[in-house]
Amino acid sequence: MLTMALRIIWDRALVFWRREEGLSTAELLGNAALAVVALLAIWAVLQALGTDIVGWIRNQLSSQLK
Repeated sequence: MLTMALRIIWDRALVFWRREEGLSTAELLGNAALAVVALLAIWAVLQALGTDIVGWIRNQLSSQLK
């Protein structure tokens, strides 16, 4: 009885997870646009702080080696 109930729950979960009606083209394009914006923001931050971060890492490493 318990195994049958678990089997039914498992089968319904698989049907729910395998639905293909999910994302439309507009949603995918929106997600891609957000990813591009996030990458540009990360790039801008690294560009602005990159030399400072590299210098800090270099100082930390050189102080550890002494």
